[in-house]
Amino acid sequence: MPLDGFFLHFLTDELNRTLTGSRVDKVHQPSKDELLLQLRSRNGAYRLLLSASANCPRVHITENAPENPPNPPMFCMLMRKHLNAAVVSNISQSELDRIMFIDFNATNEIGDRVTLRLCVEIMHKHSNIILTNGDGVIIDAVRRVDMTQSSYRQVLPSLSYVPPPAQGKLDLRAVTPDHAVLRVLSTPEKPLSSSLLSAVQGASPLICREIAEKVCGGDAITGSLTSSQQEKLKAELEALRDMLLNGGGQPYILTDKNGKPTDFSFTYITQYGFSVMPKKAESFSKLLDGFYFERDRFDRTRQRADDILKVLANAVTRISKKLSLQKAELEKCGEKETLRVKAELINANLSSLTKGAVFYELPNYYDEMKPLRIAADPTLTPAANAQRYYKEYRKAKTAERMLTGLIESGEQELIYLETVADLLSRADTHAELDAIRAELEDAGYLKHKRKNDQKRQKPLPPIEYMSSDGFRIFVGRNNTQNDALSLKLAKGGDLWLHTQKIPGSHVIIESQGRDIPPGTIEEAAMLAAYHSRARESSQVPVDYTLAKNLKKPQGARPGKVIYHVYSTITLTPDRETVRKLSLQK
Repeated sequence: MPLDGFFLHFLTDELNRTLTGSRVDKVHQPSKDELLLQLRSRNGAYRLLLSASANCPRVHITENAPENPPNPPMFCMLMRKHLNAAVVSNISQSELDRIMFIDFNATNEIGDRVTLRLCVEIMHKHSNIILTNGDGVIIDAVRRVDMTQSSYRQVLPSLSYVPPPAQGKLDLRAVTPDHAVLRVLSTPEKPLSSSLLSAVQGASPLICREIAEKVCGGDAITGSLTSSQQEKLKAELEALRDMLLNGGGQPYILTDKNGKPTDFSFTYITQYGFSVMPKKAESFSKLLDGFYFERDRFDRTRQRADDILKVLANAVTRISKKLSLQKAELEKCGEKETLRVKAELINANLSSLTKGAVFYELPNYYDEMKPLRIAADPTLTPAANAQRYYKEYRKAKTAERMLTGLIESGEQELIYLETVADLLSRADTHAELDAIRAELEDAGYLKHKRKNDQKRQKPLPPIEYMSSDGFRIFVGRNNTQNDALSLKLAKGGDLWLHTQKIPGSHVIIESQGRDIPPGTIEEAAMLAAYHSRARESSQVPVDYTLAKNLKKPQGARPGKVIYHVYSTITLTPDRETVRKLSLQK
């Protein structure tokens, strides 16, 4: 669900209690629509993430701080100028709307005390982060909005901050339940959930459906509510009002049968029955941090690696079209045996054939002597017609051999590109993206940078983990590193793991001459499944074998190995288990 006004109300209270009085140590801008404030207070250090992403706008304390770009953007430099050493004085919400205000006490360039405000607007593609001074004048914003984008509201430096237009909905805290019920009943033609959504400020479709479920056991038309159901509606709205006024909201994450998060809320949700299970989270911030971790990381990677993604997409499209044409040609080559049979039948009957015939009617001794009509060129002798069929047969046979090799090569290239796309989707840092970019340059998919643009970078080490039994486990970050890890660094007694027929990283358990216990193998298999395309899947098969059993086919692309002796273990990836094994927490 999008972060609604009710959820934001409880999140604001939580952040206000935790962060008021904190001082800004540093300001970062991990991507074009994100800010990360490093805050410090008597209770400890916090990292506050503010995101105006169209896919997942939000505000929360994070433990999964994204990597910062090598050079801070101009907006980040401006925020540092104004917010460094500023103290958070208050965090509030605009009624029950999806707008959070973070107020700061700061000092300007000449040493005067000033008041600043960050306005975080959580509104899908219209989300924004806006810094204003004490007079409500805009200093700057993550997204500037000019007259060409909005005639009602411009967001530009030196203009006064104007809040988004009001929608005329009711703030449950400011009205009586009777008043709220009357407003909901004023649209009798709508389903109850739709009437609630258009009447109540801060309510999301999820909460409106939940209220309808409790009132009607489903989503009935508003005008059909009985007096008893209207009383239930009043009771539900009164309970919601009491929760908002007295801080009764609790963070709940909704997960499917496989444990994958699907939604979240500030109250226990029952509308899905047993297909979705609500699970209470430790805090509203931790709920959001965990829920958006994977999605946010992918969006950030997509921004940084847009050029690589375009190259991969174009290459996959090009190769797929070529394969389709080659397979169609290969299918035609399947008729080559018919050409050989025709040539042999003509040769077997040369004495009875004459030049000038447009076809030959001959008994087919390959098919119970059934007559076979064979087209002929009347300008050629029967022997020449036979040679013509032999020539077409040899041509088809050669084409079949060449096409088979080309198709196999094209399919291997597609598999390689799939592995690159998978590794790209899991790249967290600029260094990892640069390593993948260098791999594609070496493979000829990207142009090499000019020498002046190249920077010498230390090769990235593999990701390192420690098993519960004390064995070191290494995970490759890219295909080049996968090759080095599996074929050069791994010793013969080390164990190699990889998801079965699924793109993913190579994983090595360092044995150091010891027997590797089953628990370590299971943990390493968990890492192999997690660092693969099947990260969000369940019951993922992972193959494992001794590193000495691996072979590199001649001419194979990076990351490609073959093995014939192996065992398989099946399990479901779990991020919390992976986090516990990590040495880079």
